[in-house]
Amino acid sequence: MPCATQPRRGNLEDPRGTRRELPGERWGRAANARSEAARRPGADLRAPRAGPLRYRAPVDAARPSRTIYRWDLDKTYLRTEFDTVRQLVKTALEGPGDKRTVPGASALLREIRATGPAGVSILSGSPEQMRRVLEAKLRLDGIQWDSFTLKPSLRKLLRGKVRFLKDQVSYKLLALLEARIDAEPDTDEVLFGDDAEADAFIYSIYADLCAGRVGTETLMAVLERARVYRDEIPRIVRLASRLPRRDAVRRIFIHLDRMSPPEVFSEFGMRVCPFHNYFQPATVLLQDGLLETPAALRVAADLVIRHDFGDAALTASVRDLGRRRYVGREVAQRYIEEARKAEPSEFASAAPVLRRFADALGRHLGELGDPAPIDRIAIDYVDLFSRDKARARAARRRATWRRPS
Repeated sequence: MPCATQPRRGNLEDPRGTRRELPGERWGRAANARSEAARRPGADLRAPRAGPLRYRAPVDAARPSRTIYRWDLDKTYLRTEFDTVRQLVKTALEGPGDKRTVPGASALLREIRATGPAGVSILSGSPEQMRRVLEAKLRLDGIQWDSFTLKPSLRKLLRGKVRFLKDQVSYKLLALLEARIDAEPDTDEVLFGDDAEADAFIYSIYADLCAGRVGTETLMAVLERARVYRDEIPRIVRLASRLPRRDAVRRIFIHLDRMSPPEVFSEFGMRVCPFHNYFQPATVLLQDGLLETPAALRVAADLVIRHDFGDAALTASVRDLGRRRYVGREVAQRYIEEARKAEPSEFASAAPVLRRFADALGRHLGELGDPAPIDRIAIDYVDLFSRDKARARAARRRATWRRPS
């Protein structure tokens, strides 16, 4: 059942008294319309063909108890705005109860914790001075974590490293490398980030460093492109050389907070899964064997009860993943079997919505095939860096654009 300590709906109201829709909710409503359009005669529901592949990831059985989950906070778990000075000041002054959780994020993280993972780690670009407020917010949401890393912005600023305030590449990559070296060598990892900055890029190059597919020359070239301070580069390179070589990163989830088209992340391959709402990563984790069906449906119930998701939005979420080949027919069949038995004793007022979801999904089983394998494509990270930076700039412009009056 959803945690009673989640922020109340009143936190989603803007000062004018009009409810502000969050990105996942906006997508859910748009998905309803797409769902209706897809039913029309002649609609093309075929899954897209995969691009050229070079590396095939080992097909290992999922091991929930040997999996580490690493989460970003801002725009991944929390609805944080920081594109203007006014937004930065507002964010800095907010108390734990004022901060808004992305719909479904706390429900999924609680379900992940219930699987008994090897670890839940928070890796945020927020400054260290916000630790007390951020930890209090997570406790309000009923979240338990094993490590919590925040950015040492003030310390770097006092040393004259002004660029570090905006640098995510060196900060996050260094933190990930240090954490991996300290982790048990046989653990897997699942990473959560967003489309506001460079999370997909950083997580992917980190994954390929772990697997031994990125060498020192490429790493140094990327760090130079990112304008990392020269005295920081040797430490990152040394840590990368100490990594136990293993294809440890099973999946990278990117929350489309800034409504980026999912296809802009296609260069990263199927390991990276862009998502519109948190029922989608719950569904992919079900496909990957890291969540059970009732757990994924509890995430759906949280979205239904707290954020007005309906059966059409839930159905569209699964169909979207199917078209992009992240999940297949087997997952849909598991949802149908379980959701048809949904009772108020477990899913409260979401039970009838889940039963309608099962019926609606059953009507679309024929368009779902098999999921694509998590193959590793050869990525030219030096060349990709500039394009990914341009993507992030375009996303920022979309976020700050205002309709002319």
